[in-house]
Amino acid sequence: MSHYLVTGVTGGSSTAGGAPNRLEIHDFVKQEDQFSLYIQALQFIYSGKSQDEVDSFFQIGGIHGLPYIPWDGSGSKPVDSDAWEGYCTHGSVLFPTFHRPYVLLIEQAIQRAAVNIAESYTVDKARYQNAARVLRQPYWDWASNAVPPPEVISLDQVTIVNPAGHKVSVPNPLRRYTFHPIDPSFPEPYASWPTTLRHPLSEDPNATDNVKELTATLKSAASQLKTKTYNLLSRVHTWPAFSNHTPDDGGSASNSLEGIHDGVHVDVGGNGQMSDPSVAAFDPIFFMHHAQVDRLLSLWSALNPGVWTTDGPSGDGTWTIAPDTEVGKNTNLTPFWNTQSSYWISTAVTDTSAMGYTYPEFNNLNMSNAAAVKTAIANKVNQLYGGRTRIFSNLAATPQQSSKEIPATNTVEAAAVPSSGAPSSAAGTEKALGPSDGTGGEGLQVRLDSGGGDQSTPEVWDWAARVHIKKHEVGGSFKVLFFLGNVPNDPMGWHTDPSFVGAFHGFVNRFLCERCANCQRQRDVVLEGFVHLNEGISRLSNLNSFDPDVVTPYLRKNLHWRVQKVSGDVVDISAVPSLEVLAIATRLTLPPGAAFPVPAETNIHHHITHGRPGGSKHEVGSE
Repeated sequence: MSHYLVTGVTGGSSTAGGAPNRLEIHDFVKQEDQFSLYIQALQFIYSGKSQDEVDSFFQIGGIHGLPYIPWDGSGSKPVDSDAWEGYCTHGSVLFPTFHRPYVLLIEQAIQRAAVNIAESYTVDKARYQNAARVLRQPYWDWASNAVPPPEVISLDQVTIVNPAGHKVSVPNPLRRYTFHPIDPSFPEPYASWPTTLRHPLSEDPNATDNVKELTATLKSAASQLKTKTYNLLSRVHTWPAFSNHTPDDGGSASNSLEGIHDGVHVDVGGNGQMSDPSVAAFDPIFFMHHAQVDRLLSLWSALNPGVWTTDGPSGDGTWTIAPDTEVGKNTNLTPFWNTQSSYWISTAVTDTSAMGYTYPEFNNLNMSNAAAVKTAIANKVNQLYGGRTRIFSNLAATPQQSSKEIPATNTVEAAAVPSSGAPSSAAGTEKALGPSDGTGGEGLQVRLDSGGGDQSTPEVWDWAARVHIKKHEVGGSFKVLFFLGNVPNDPMGWHTDPSFVGAFHGFVNRFLCERCANCQRQRDVVLEGFVHLNEGISRLSNLNSFDPDVVTPYLRKNLHWRVQKVSGDVVDISAVPSLEVLAIATRLTLPPGAAFPVPAETNIHHHITHGRPGGSKHEVGSE
């Protein structure tokens, strides 16, 4: 049989002369010509094609999970009928690289449709032909803009320019996908929902989106998304720690790319499709989300030149990859064919320009000069996510210091990445601390340049709650929510309460787990993630320091957590025996000329959570 090749999009160039940019969705919706073509092209692959056609939206979305059938002849049957039968490589070192040709596939299908649509324009035809050539899948930078524009989450109709040159209102394909028909493999409630839904108000067949709840949830996640993203890009320097949500943060006290990605899925979906891996890819926002994941892969790779896919366990496995086996840089990224007889592999997806796209941060950069690219991207990361300013001026300044700024030699604009390589990793030193073993003792832990000849290095203790929990123990997607202070009685108000400071998310099959033998076999698979606490401490504590001697008694008294399913149901923590929450403090410094804060030591304060349900299981005092 002849296979559908994922070749990447061809044609067009950016204003900088390189491959065309994928644009952030808030910017993309303002591009009248590209947006008009994109909406029409997306609608065409929705409803202009049968759901059986290989490049229909349904078939492409179905690669991720249900309906658990082969795509374009890639494996006639699952390699393990008891395992995860989607193609997606969750919990694996292949997670970032698998999704690169996946987004490329939807981008290719959309652009091919757009090129044909542009040919039908009778007004400004040349303009729309050019727009089709440069059209790429937009990304949603949730780390900068936690709430997508109305064109994505609330408008049922959008305005486009049609081929006759008229502005017309058309149904909005970015809001939802309508199944035609619903696939018989879908379990309830998906079997009764004619469209995809976000934060549905019920599980009834006539359920509707709750846009207000969705927006409030995303707003409440904004600060954590920015901090998690900045820490991922600035502190994580190994592929296992970067790539997936299994334990191994490399000593950075930072989330993985997959871990951050999981949170967006859960927060967007609520009780709808986006929060369930088996059906998530049918929601149109999925590919905007994964274009952002791909962009972060590009940014991280530029900051860590030469670091790429390493070998690791396959986790739950996939339709074509057996569980509990080893995968790596030469593993086939099925089902994405790059020739009639071979698939893409991780070593072949390092250069986005060769695949027909790039991101705005890379415009005008000489990609052959890795050191210069690294410096430029480090500056972009600081500008976009404000990490250093937020870290070193968040709190911890005495009244007489509160107005001082980070030294000019350490400003974002002046920062330079040493050509010798990445800033040192967070490994530093790590030790467990008991109740009488505080560190610091030097008082204030943010030291800013006095403005004179003193070239002292800014320093701050950065606090995080680390979560370990068995992936399948809750029985579907869930959150571990953190509070500083009293926890509200009404779970429906948890996200919007002032005491809420952030959440860890588990992105897990919702209804199929009990029917999946591999889920039972994999019940000991553990997820890892971090919720960053400094901003919450700054906002709620009235402390004047992040020093451990000051913060540990505060956290011991005020740090609380709850477990909640995406349905809103509260989970008794005693029913989740694997849950372990640890409080971790990392001492960060900002040496002159460093692009990012440098971790100097990492201390685990077991006594903060020990003795409480879901707290540290470490015997305090035995270290």
